[in-house]
Amino acid sequence: MNDNRLRGMQWQQFVAEFFAPRLGGTHEAWAEANREVMNRILEPVGWEARLQASPDYRSFDRTYLIDWLQGMCVLVGVSAPADDECFALAHQASAAIPPRVRSAFPGVVEAIRALHQRGYALSTASGESSTDLAGYLTGMGVRGCFQHLYGPDLINTHKHGPAYYERIFADAGVDPARALIVDDNPGPIVWARQAGARAVLIGDARSVGLEEVPCLPSLAHLPEVIERLE
Repeated sequence: MNDNRLRGMQWQQFVAEFFAPRLGGTHEAWAEANREVMNRILEPVGWEARLQASPDYRSFDRTYLIDWLQGMCVLVGVSAPADDECFALAHQASAAIPPRVRSAFPGVVEAIRALHQRGYALSTASGESSTDLAGYLTGMGVRGCFQHLYGPDLINTHKHGPAYYERIFADAGVDPARALIVDDNPGPIVWARQAGARAVLIGDARSVGLEEVPCLPSLAHLPEVIERLE
């Protein structure tokens, strides 16, 4: 739904506006620190190790937020709060920033509203928390179009295999065979199909060996083809 390049640049600005008055340091230093720390955290091998090391989502979220803020403090050159205070402050920032972000791809908001108006039950299936998702969707003006905001926090399962989708369907009381999962990442497409759902890839399915999966250039095109997919 969102352009991560635009979202990342906006996060740098909003992180600076949030933390500089509270912890000191310049806006420029905080923006650069956020960029550098997030690149480090999201490095694929390190991210995989982080997921595997977490026994549950709550512990993952706490460790992630503390590492995020403390890592930025080191680069900015300010004292980092103790762990509990650090977690609380980082959690406040992660709740305050998403509603301010404006990074939706062209046509996505209109597509979501069109599907909602046609009576389709919409839910998210994201690796981000339901709190973050609520913020982003509120900023997009479409929070009311969605029922469940999954969110590994709602099912205590990372988006990292078919079990994620199995638990979503069970929690929502949805027959997987009647669900349609839309994602721009081939991995979740494979996991959703393993869990019994149909799927649509945003992107070129042929380039990732998923020729049998319907693909679209953008989520904005989904209302045009969803009835045919049914």
